[in-house]
Amino acid sequence: MLQPPIDGPDGRALLDPRRYDASAALVGEFGLTDADVDEIVELFHALRRWHSASEEHTEASRRHMKLGENDMRAIRYIMAVTRDGTVVTSTMIAEHLGITGPSVTKMLDRLERAGHIRREPHPTDRRALSIVVTPESSRSATASVGRDHARRFAIAAEMSSEERQAATRFLRALADLPVLEHDRAAAGGDAGGGGASAGDAGSGGRGRPRSESAAASDADAD
Repeated sequence: MLQPPIDGPDGRALLDPRRYDASAALVGEFGLTDADVDEIVELFHALRRWHSASEEHTEASRRHMKLGENDMRAIRYIMAVTRDGTVVTSTMIAEHLGITGPSVTKMLDRLERAGHIRREPHPTDRRALSIVVTPESSRSATASVGRDHARRFAIAAEMSSEERQAATRFLRALADLPVLEHDRAAAGGDAGGGGASAGDAGSGGRGRPRSESAAASDADAD
């Protein structure tokens, strides 16, 4: 049964594949019952809620520390990498954030002025400086980002091994979907690539040719 057209602010109806031509065909192709589809809708609705909640948690941590997005990512990176004794340099931070050297220099200048990081002599390279998070910022990050991470970890720890592995396979399959160049696909009539992938994520391999299912299983095992 189709989800109601208007079902409140959570918008489950917008996730119902039976409402869209491209995905409605997959319902029949994979032999899905209404109960199957409703489970898939709930799965993607939960995933959408997590995306939204994750952004809210991250924004709350940034407000707490008065940092921008890249600033917070840099602080987290420095704390994580230095925990095992690795010396962090500005080059390493630039590579992690995917920004240029001049940009990371400006960011570190700003973080240093605000008391979040210190530049110290590198223990083995006279040409470089090591970057460390100040004790005050470390405590603040632990109280915000660290607490959120611990709560998420606790949820995963309470799951069974089978549940964690199933969740991991699902999320990896979504992350591995190639980005479709929709204009090119439409011009070439390549409408099947996205549909097959959507079916993979929702059906656990039902409806796929045997060789493709086996390849996916091999990839999961890796």
